[in-house]
Amino acid sequence: MRQRGRKSDEKPRVDARTERWREHRLKVRDEFVDAAFRALDTFGPEVSMGDIAKEAGAAKPKLYRHFEDKTDLYNAIADRVRDILWERITASIDLTNDTAGDLVRRGATEYMLVVTEHPNVFRFMLHGHFAQHADESGRALQSARRSARRAAEMIAGLVEDGSIDVDSVELVNYSIFGAVASATDWWLGANRLRADTMPIEKFVAYLAEMISALAQSNARLNGISIDADRPLHLAFEND
Repeated sequence: MRQRGRKSDEKPRVDARTERWREHRLKVRDEFVDAAFRALDTFGPEVSMGDIAKEAGAAKPKLYRHFEDKTDLYNAIADRVRDILWERITASIDLTNDTAGDLVRRGATEYMLVVTEHPNVFRFMLHGHFAQHADESGRALQSARRSARRAAEMIAGLVEDGSIDVDSVELVNYSIFGAVASATDWWLGANRLRADTMPIEKFVAYLAEMISALAQSNARLNGISIDADRPLHLAFEND
């Protein structure tokens, strides 16, 4: 006798109430991250959980119901920064037609526009506020690794002959992220102590040169040259 029951390839039903609750929790978490950005802009990188809860118009216990601890909130802020940067940079560039040099300059410009919009958020990120242990404070680095890999795969996909080694590009991307973070930490700190230590236009030019130099050095190590005046998918040549 054939038994009645769910077919083996039938997907399990999603409980509507569970899904609504999950979506609600994600919405509330996003609202708290929004509040964290506002509180950081107002109070600086030493902001407290109480400041963030107050900015969100909620009691601190509610904040802890949606975030396991301070580090969980720190991680959410790190992810938001990563997403903002990725969206802003990819929206400002044309991977098909922009030259490699233009891509670097525009990426550096968009990055610094976000930094100047939320300087205290970056101070907070760079100095690991809320991070309670060394392994937890590495979340920003983990986020950078994912972004490095994502960018490497995107660049490799533009070159049809498959001459680009994804791992090598990932390494240089990760090196660039580290160098840019260190330079940003210097720029934010210097400008906090003295006004206009280095104008943003000059700092963007510095970042663009530094990024280009790291990319060119990595290319040479792999027997490849980069023509900065050509579109990215045509810029790589085997020596």
